[in-house]
Amino acid sequence: MIGRIDYYQVNPKAVNGLAAIDKHTTSIDQRLRLLVQLRVSQINGCVYCVDLHSRAARDAGESLQRLDCLVAWQECSFFSLAERAALAWAEALTRVSQTHAPDEAYQAVRGSFSEQQTVDLTLVISQMNSWNRLAIGMRRTPDRLELVPDQGGSM
Repeated sequence: MIGRIDYYQVNPKAVNGLAAIDKHTTSIDQRLRLLVQLRVSQINGCVYCVDLHSRAARDAGESLQRLDCLVAWQECSFFSLAERAALAWAEALTRVSQTHAPDEAYQAVRGSFSEQQTVDLTLVISQMNSWNRLAIGMRRTPDRLELVPDQGGSM
């Protein structure tokens, strides 16, 4: 649901242009892409994108445990070296006004990814930040609520 302006209705060419980035960043594995998109959306507090990308990650075979622990990925061993580098890069770029994309984060990414993958990953992160700003700015929220059956508690 969109609470303000339906940005797709108003400017579908621009929104489709933003979506088209996906066609040109194929060097990034889909599950890694979804983890990065979800982590960026968590940092930005975008409920629509958190819902969307957590569902997509589950559909792509991501474990619920890893998704549950993504918010504290630095504290657990569930993520590979490459995933950790990508998540650190995503956090650094999402918080770029504070971090200024530190050399350590860049070097970690370059240690795990080719130049093409580094550029593609950076584009994925940039795109997700743009989507978050659109969704948050226009008050987009998830369209539905999946209710968990009551197991003795109340909802």
